[in-house]
Amino acid sequence: MCLLIALSGVLADTPLLVAANRDELYDRPAEVITVLRDSGPRILGGRDTVAGGTWLAVNSHGVLAGLTNQPSARARDDTRRSRGELPLAFAAYADAATAVAKVCAELDPSDYNPCWLLVGDRHALFSVGMTGGRHPVVEQLPAGTYVLENVPLPDNSAKARQVARMVTAGTTSTASGDAAEHALAAVLRDHRPAAGPQQPDAGGPGRVRPAELSAACVHTASYGTRSAMIVSVGATGPPRVRVADGPPCQAPFRDVTALWAAPAQDATP
Repeated sequence: MCLLIALSGVLADTPLLVAANRDELYDRPAEVITVLRDSGPRILGGRDTVAGGTWLAVNSHGVLAGLTNQPSARARDDTRRSRGELPLAFAAYADAATAVAKVCAELDPSDYNPCWLLVGDRHALFSVGMTGGRHPVVEQLPAGTYVLENVPLPDNSAKARQVARMVTAGTTSTASGDAAEHALAAVLRDHRPAAGPQQPDAGGPGRVRPAELSAACVHTASYGTRSAMIVSVGATGPPRVRVADGPPCQAPFRDVTALWAAPAQDATP
């Protein structure tokens, strides 16, 4: 996952609204949405069929965890544990505060390739940094709008600033959850590279990332936005989940909320 947008405590009728684009190599196989865990609690999300994990998981209580990777000039270290385990670990709990306390107490960032996560529910949102040291860096975030891409949340990259401006223009505290979902879907479809200096490239000193990677919806020859998800956590009940099986500029969003009640054997659309 390379773009996470979270509105926490912003919308009156939707305590948590998350929109996400997953960017990946086109030839890496994945399921866009499935039941990752049937019960205790039930967990929905995409599945990376190479490593078996997920980039974003949400459970029936409304706990959501999504990650973005830290770019590296070196190939992924396959001797380390899959980062895709992490969203599943956080989504195994009934509330975000307990999930962060329990899971982070057992995590050693050196066991994984570097990444960042947002973990939240209808009550709270946390950032979790997994990029060094022996313990995750955890921060409970105040109510607000957050954009996490492939840089640390505080870095406020050109891409994050551009996306945040689009989100702010399309949503207000008085907007309904439905209207905000529609606005965020439009943000996820946007192809414009961010204006201003680009992020340094992991390939070496003095290099910058290609401008097309700073768009919300990414298209390159071998890599780009493979799918999208919008999760709406209301005041009560299971979240509403919508997915686009492909770049959201081309694939329509489908409502898959019925998967909360679907038999496990029929859970993959």
